[in-house]
Amino acid sequence: MPQSLLLPMAAHVALATLLYALLTVARAPKIWGIGQRADGSNPWAAIEPRISANLSNQFEWPLFFYAACLLLIQGQVQNPAALVLAWVFIGGRLIHSGVQIFTHNIRLRGLVFTINFLATLGLWGVLLQAHTG
Repeated sequence: MPQSLLLPMAAHVALATLLYALLTVARAPKIWGIGQRADGSNPWAAIEPRISANLSNQFEWPLFFYAACLLLIQGQVQNPAALVLAWVFIGGRLIHSGVQIFTHNIRLRGLVFTINFLATLGLWGVLLQAHTG
């Protein structure tokens, strides 16, 4: 069971990889001149900073997600709630990325972040319960 936590961790790595690819495409018109409009402007100019900011976000709160998952795996904790919480975290990350990149709705982004926040706290709760209970 603990090894199955590797799948949501790998899914987050896949999300970060996708964001790097999107950022490369969004920067291509400016950096390499590929995909510029006829007037030389970048059609991705408005969205590029949001992709970049979201990519940076993938290395902030998710640090606590990875730490909890690795400690659960290392401790061979057998708790199905951990796997559910890990996938909830991934679902929240996907929604958060979509909201941050494609909208300017800060309130919605905050609400969606709460999914990731609570799922990670839940993972830490499972971890603490396993080591103190």
